[in-house]
Amino acid sequence: MTLSLIIPDWPAPKRVRALSTTRVGGQSEAPYDSFNLGDHVSDQSEAVAANRRLLQQQLGPQVACQWLRQVHGIKVARLDGAGDVIEADASCTDAAGVACLVMTADCLPVLFCDREGSRVAAAHAGWRGLCDGVLEATIDAMQLEPAQLMCWLGPAIGPEAFEVGAEVRDAFIAHQPQAAAAFEASGNSDRWLADLYQLARLRLARAGVSAVYGGGECTYSNPQHFFSYRRDGQTGRMASLIWLQD
Repeated sequence: MTLSLIIPDWPAPKRVRALSTTRVGGQSEAPYDSFNLGDHVSDQSEAVAANRRLLQQQLGPQVACQWLRQVHGIKVARLDGAGDVIEADASCTDAAGVACLVMTADCLPVLFCDREGSRVAAAHAGWRGLCDGVLEATIDAMQLEPAQLMCWLGPAIGPEAFEVGAEVRDAFIAHQPQAAAAFEASGNSDRWLADLYQLARLRLARAGVSAVYGGGECTYSNPQHFFSYRRDGQTGRMASLIWLQD
C-alpha cells in the first residue's frame, strides 16, 4: 500500500521541506493500522520499526529524524543533529538535513519556518501545552523576529468533536481573555467545544506571528485517514516534520 502524505500548502522558502503522515500505507495491524509511527502505544515493535523505515525511505538518506518523548510540556530542544530520543514537546534547528518531528493523534502539530529559510521548528500542541505556552516557547527558541516566521497547522481534532470541561476554558481565558471566542457551549452541562486551531492562531497572533496556514483537517471525523485518541483510545500516532534541504 502506498503511503498517503500531506504536503503543507504554504509559501515556505524552497529549502524548507515538510510533511504530515496519515494512517495509510504501513505495516501495523488493527487498531494501529496501518502507518503507526509511535513506539509507545503497545504496537508490535517490528511493525513500528518497519513503518519508520518506510518514512526514512520517503525522506531519503540525506535527512535524519529527531524523535521526541512528548510529555505535554513546553520544553524546546535545539538540534545540531539527530540522535537519541529527547524528552521535549518541540524542537528547532538551523542545520540542514535534521528533521524536527512531532507525533500526534488529536493534538495539534505546528510547523514553523522563517521567510529566509534559515531555521525550522515543530511543536506538539495538545491543549495543556498550548495553554502553557509551547508555541511561544518555540518562537523564543528560534531566536528570530516573530514577524519573520510563518506557521502551518497540521491535522488535529476539530471544534465539533473536542469537548472539554469548564476548567480548560477557564485556563485559556486566564492567559488570554480573547480565547473565550474559541469555545462554544456543547449542550452538555458545564462542557464546551474547543477550537484548537483558533486557540493556536490567537496565541500566535499575540506573539507576533501573522502568517499562519493550514488548519481544518479533523482527525476525529476522518477515521480512514487519521488516528484519533479521543475517538478510539488505543490507536497509533502520525508524524509531522520539517527540515532544511540544500
